[in-house]
Amino acid sequence: MIEVAVEKRLGDFRLDAHFTAPATGIVSLYGRSGAGKTSVINAIAGLLKPDRGLIRIAGETVFSSAERIDLPPQARRLGYIFQEGRLFPHFSVKGNLGYGMKPDGNIKFDAVVALLGLEHLLDRRPAGLSGGEKQRVAIGRALLAQPRLLLMDEPLASLDDARKAEIMPFIERLHDELRIPTLYVSHDMDENMRLADTLVLMDQGKVAAVGPVEELTSRFELRELTGRFDAGAVIRATVAGHDLSFGLSELAFPGGRFKVARVNLPLGTPVRARIRANDVALATARPDQISIRNILPARVIEIAPDGDNKNVIDVRLDIGANGAPVVLWARITARASQELKLAVGAPVFALIKTVALERGSYGRFAPAHSEANKSL
Repeated sequence: MIEVAVEKRLGDFRLDAHFTAPATGIVSLYGRSGAGKTSVINAIAGLLKPDRGLIRIAGETVFSSAERIDLPPQARRLGYIFQEGRLFPHFSVKGNLGYGMKPDGNIKFDAVVALLGLEHLLDRRPAGLSGGEKQRVAIGRALLAQPRLLLMDEPLASLDDARKAEIMPFIERLHDELRIPTLYVSHDMDENMRLADTLVLMDQGKVAAVGPVEELTSRFELRELTGRFDAGAVIRATVAGHDLSFGLSELAFPGGRFKVARVNLPLGTPVRARIRANDVALATARPDQISIRNILPARVIEIAPDGDNKNVIDVRLDIGANGAPVVLWARITARASQELKLAVGAPVFALIKTVALERGSYGRFAPAHSEANKSL
């Protein structure tokens, strides 16, 4: 477990962060700029000393004001990747990777080079690398220090969309192949949806909520923190079929299936699908002769105005079956809600366009269940 309970005064800003999260998978500290995310990760790394509190990693206390424990950064066995690579300009890629390397550990040099696709870059200097390549080298250097926990402070923030798309699969592979727990700082919900297993939502120096990505993104009371414009639900599913003729795939979730644009993943691959509330329409009767391919039986479980805008209504739906709830979120006008006579408990149909679910809407996760696989 990662246990954090720290307080720190930084000018007019007061950090008062308390949370416990599993030391497995990717834990994301998420919040607006200035929420205190980097201060928390720096405190964990030993780069910022709290005024008071406790930090414990996998059962070991690395900071305790009460016990006067404050391990130096090098004794905490952590790997830190910053927003920018911070590589040594006079070293080659190979030299940067070797700096601080512990050759007697389980993570080997050749394995890291292969994992991060660095074979052809070993003799280059940082000046000859792209932003994405620099970050891959920085990740490799941190891994070769044999950390028990990897810290990533918005490692994609300084990259353009093309470089982000380049490096994202490598971060996924770190999780899937090396199983090193990671604490990941981000203010991008798309990154969290694709990478994170657990969200730690931060606001004004405090922790507002902790839990699985799919749980926190479906809670109405957290809309201000998870993002109103991109509000929606995250659903766990598995790749269940491919229709090569029409470039479609089918994802199975507890209670049903939905069609999406083609995903280049094997059958049975566990994924998370992010479905934005603005992409979900509702009907009280199953429509015929309609282009929308996903028409899912649902039950209304909550109705609430969208904050101060009384003309927009958020509707939480359950599309699961056999006692396994699967939450979906629709955003409609107040007039539509009134004309449909929506009420909690009412049966409806949720309509989702296939093209609304593009590749960027998916993220991997450690499977908690399995679905039977079959082709379309």
